Amino acid sequence: MQKYDVAAYIWPSYTGTEIRSRIFWEEGIGEWQTVRKSHEEHPERPLPLWGFEEEADPKVMEKQIDEAVSHGVNVFIYDWYWYDRLPFLEQCLDNGFLKAANRSKMRFYIMWANHDVGLTWDRRNSDLPVDTTIWQGSQDRANFETVVHRIIDNYFSQPEYYLIDGKPVFMIYDVGNLIKGLGGIDKTCEALEWFREETKKAGFPGLELQMTFWNSMSVNLSGVDANHEGSAYDAVRLLGFDSISHYQFVHFVPLWKDRSYNDMFDIVDREWAEIDRNSTAVYYPHVSVGWNNDPRFRTTERGTLTDNTPENIEKMLRKAKKYLDDHPDRARLITVNSWNEWTESSYLEPDTKYGYGYLDAIKKVFVDEQ
Repeated sequence: MQKYDVAAYIWPSYTGTEIRSRIFWEEGIGEWQTVRKSHEEHPERPLPLWGFEEEADPKVMEKQIDEAVSHGVNVFIYDWYWYDRLPFLEQCLDNGFLKAANRSKMRFYIMWANHDVGLTWDRRNSDLPVDTTIWQGSQDRANFETVVHRIIDNYFSQPEYYLIDGKPVFMIYDVGNLIKGLGGIDKTCEALEWFREETKKAGFPGLELQMTFWNSMSVNLSGVDANHEGSAYDAVRLLGFDSISHYQFVHFVPLWKDRSYNDMFDIVDREWAEIDRNSTAVYYPHVSVGWNNDPRFRTTERGTLTDNTPENIEKMLRKAKKYLDDHPDRARLITVNSWNEWTESSYLEPDTKYGYGYLDAIKKVFVDEQ
C-alpha cells in the first residue's frame, strides 16, 4: 500500500462528447483543438506522447489509470462545472473513469470549479481587449442544493470516492463566487452546514470540506458581504473549511516572462510557513509542474515558468513529502497540478520533450523509495 496519496487535478476538456463545449472548440475534439493549433504556430511546444486521445473513452482511461497508479499517482481530482442550471464537462469522469474496468485501482474526488467563464477557452477571441462573461459560476441556494444532491448521489456513492477519516472530500475553487451566489457569509455558512447534514444522511460520518487556497488576499470579504471584512484566512475560519490546498503556484507567485522554476523553492517554503501560522484549516501541500498558458492565446505576452525539468519537479515533490512528514497529524495527501493541463503547460502525462520524465519523478519519490 502506497504511504502517500498523490492527487492530480484533471481538466476534463479533452473530449468531443460535450456538446456545449463547441462554442469554444468548434471542431468537436475539445481543447485538443487549441493544443494542436498552438503547436502548428509554435512547433517547439511539446505534444502529448499518447496523441490526442478521447479521454471520455473508458479504454483510454484504463490505460491512463494503469500508468498513473504504477507511477505513484493514486488519486484524480476532477474539475467539475455547473453553468446555466446544467453540468458541464462531466463526460470524462462519468463515461471515462467510472466506466473503466480497472477504476478500483484509483480513487477520485471533486473540485467544484465554480469560476465564471469568459473568452479564455476560445482562442479565436481570447486576445480581445475586453473579456465577456459567458457563464457565471456563482449559484443561488436552489442551484446549490441541486449541485449537492447531484454530487452526493452520483459521486460520493461511488466506492472509489476519496475519503479522509471516512468523510468524502469536496473542494470548492472560488469561495468569493460561492459567497456571492448564496447571498453573504451567514447564508453561505447555513448552506454549507446543510451540505454537511445531507452528507451524513447519505451514511457518512461527515464532510471534508476543502477550499482551493489562492493567496491570503485572494478573497476580500467586504467585496462579497458588506457585513464582514477580512482575507482568505478569515473566509477559511468563518466558513469552517476543514482543509485547504493550492491549485496552482501561479495563484501566489508573481510571474514574468520566463521566470525560473528554481525561484519557486524559497517562495513555496515561505507560503507554507505563512499558512501554518495563519490557517485554522489543515493544509495539504501542493506541487505545480509548470505554467505557460500562451497556447490559449495568439500572443505571447504573459508570465511563464521555465526550467520545470523532471529533476526540479522531483525536488519539489520531495519538499511536499517532507512537509507531510513534519506534520504527522494529517492525511498523507499531496495535490499536483496537474494530470493534463496541456494549455497551461502543467501536466504529468508524457510529452514529446521529456517523455515519461514527470511521471518517473513521482515514481522515484513515492513508489521506488517505499
